[in-house]
Amino acid sequence: MNEVALKYEELMRNVRRYITKTVNLQLIERAYKYASERHNTQYRKSGEPYIIHPLEVALILTSFNAGPSTIAAGLLHDVIEDTSVTHEEMEQEFGTEITSLVDGVSKLGQLKYVSKEQALAQNHQKMFLAMAKDIRVIIIKLADRLHNMRTLKYMPQDKQVSTSQETIEIFVPIAHRLGMYRLKSELEDRCLRYINSDEYYYVASLINEKQKEREQDIANMIEELTILLNGYGIEFEIKGRVKNIYSVHKKMREKNIEFTEIFDLLALRLIVNDDAACYHVLGVIHSNFKPIPKRFKDYIAMPKPNMYQSLHTTVIGPNGKIFEVQIRTEEMDNIAEFGVAAHWAYKENRNNTAEQEQLEIQQKLKWYKEMVEHSENDDDASDIVDIMKDDIFLANVYVFTPNGDVLDFPAGATPLDFAYRIHSEIGNKTVGAIVNGKIVPLTYGLKTGDVVEIKTSKQSYGPSEGWLKIVKTQHAKGKIRQFFNKQNRGTFIEQGKELVNRALEGKVPSVTEFLGKESFLKKFQKQGINTLEDLLYAIGKKTISIQNILQRCEADAPGLDINTILENINEEKTKLNRTSDSGLIVPGLDNPHIKISKCCNPIPGDAIIGYVTKGKGITVHKADCQNIIESDDKRFIEVLWSNNREGKKYEIDLMISAFNRNNILMDIINSINALNVNLIKIHGNVDKESIITVKIKVLLEDIDKLNNLVVNLKKVKDIYFVERIVK
Repeated sequence: MNEVALKYEELMRNVRRYITKTVNLQLIERAYKYASERHNTQYRKSGEPYIIHPLEVALILTSFNAGPSTIAAGLLHDVIEDTSVTHEEMEQEFGTEITSLVDGVSKLGQLKYVSKEQALAQNHQKMFLAMAKDIRVIIIKLADRLHNMRTLKYMPQDKQVSTSQETIEIFVPIAHRLGMYRLKSELEDRCLRYINSDEYYYVASLINEKQKEREQDIANMIEELTILLNGYGIEFEIKGRVKNIYSVHKKMREKNIEFTEIFDLLALRLIVNDDAACYHVLGVIHSNFKPIPKRFKDYIAMPKPNMYQSLHTTVIGPNGKIFEVQIRTEEMDNIAEFGVAAHWAYKENRNNTAEQEQLEIQQKLKWYKEMVEHSENDDDASDIVDIMKDDIFLANVYVFTPNGDVLDFPAGATPLDFAYRIHSEIGNKTVGAIVNGKIVPLTYGLKTGDVVEIKTSKQSYGPSEGWLKIVKTQHAKGKIRQFFNKQNRGTFIEQGKELVNRALEGKVPSVTEFLGKESFLKKFQKQGINTLEDLLYAIGKKTISIQNILQRCEADAPGLDINTILENINEEKTKLNRTSDSGLIVPGLDNPHIKISKCCNPIPGDAIIGYVTKGKGITVHKADCQNIIESDDKRFIEVLWSNNREGKKYEIDLMISAFNRNNILMDIINSINALNVNLIKIHGNVDKESIITVKIKVLLEDIDKLNNLVVNLKKVKDIYFVERIVK
């Protein structure tokens, strides 16, 4: 019997362990024959028939107890990419589900990796999108990558290094987050062998050097534990655990320690019947062996994001040897070894659809659910890749919400990262954080076990640009940038509307319909303008002038008197350039008695309206001032800010909230002085939660100067929010 036939027999033996239905066995047999026929003239670099590779991939999948559709897709995964078979032909032969899996794996096979710094975001985005669509795609791809790594010795050296580099930076983190420890460990060791062969063989020699001694130490500890636990009548299984070469190498390098200083080289795993037995065994072990302080971890009560559950403790065993002991149930052990693949293990009588299984995975793996959401909602491929690599793959700090939910973050994450993970609006309105019952600054670095509560304010101005230096996660950074982009765009669109309305209102039936015509917008496509909002944004930013708009719209509105409108615009500019004591102009009145209202204190740049009072002239309010919203419309009058205000300044009241610390008032004053802003008054109060509320009165020229001041105040350490006071 040749090698191919032997491999096929081995595959079917493995399959029959847990798949018995004839229809499912026939599907796998049919997939093998189909793949074998299509690959019959192809050979691998090793000289083996190509069909050996799909057979090996399918064998790896059977170690996860993968279902018949997944195994069939594993056998067929290279058929569309490497043969003349089309997507339509495969769908006709094997149906939509299997073809979709094969298609997903084929697309992942088209990735072209350069380096970590130059990773092609669009291609890696395909991987995450494929994972989001059906997690079995990445399980097949991981099996495919594992066999390719096992046969990498037949490839040129540069290919060995580049493939290993991609595997360690992309596929290993995915395997880790899916909880597939056994596959991850083998990939890591094989990658290290090609990336740094000297280090690989050096660490391997250290591990092998005293292997017999370590085996004897483990045997002694197993004997003692067996006698001890039998005395308590506990049912258990016990086995030694070997630490892989890469993890030893990583620990030595990252912690700068010697091989002899690694605690968990001697490791045991105890498998018991249920959760209660896990804690019982832990108590027995701690009662008889001295535990090492700060080495106990309870991943049963607080599972890792990849579903891993176990109790970990480190104790001093016979002859002073140090042992790491892991205690878990059989189900926990399967998940620890095979991760999400153990959850996906095929059971013939289970009636769940693939979609139901996918939803169940999302419920169990919170990070996976987040990845699905990002894949569906984020257009920018590089953003998705950054979030996956920086926020999800590197997350190892686990914190609690007040409701007891666990969220994971990369090291160095802050309460702001936490706030934006809950919801972008909570992040934008954040004014403070309480961790473990105590107020902390927003720069506080979250630690595993922290209980985090976010304080928000509806009056908050939103994030400051300084927050971009505080947050760690790409998700939070993206939401903060999104806020500023949206805020700035909205402001310019409103300014554009105002300019257009002033020039065209009453001259055309509807300004928005007129400018929003498809035929008119086409004239601006070369400038990247496709919608009415784009056009108004450009007008507001002054990248397109009103004069330019008028000149282009002559053909669309032949009855429009363009020259008259242009004359009116120039005349209005002349009026606005007039000097006035108040800095305000009322069209048609030369020297009106006018004053600025104290209730809302408008300043140049604010949208304003005049209100004619009885015997007191005209008071000027912000257009959205609550004090005049329900006033008599007949008393309203148009008021404009003069362009020539001769350095006139206006009073503005601001309220600042900050975490109280030494010199906070001095830092606020210094920030104000640095902008040459006149500070008239400052007053602060501290509450029982150590939050200081500071009220200041300043003199400013216009809204731009106010916005600049707010931004700079928010950059002061421990300031949470700044708001304009309206009486």
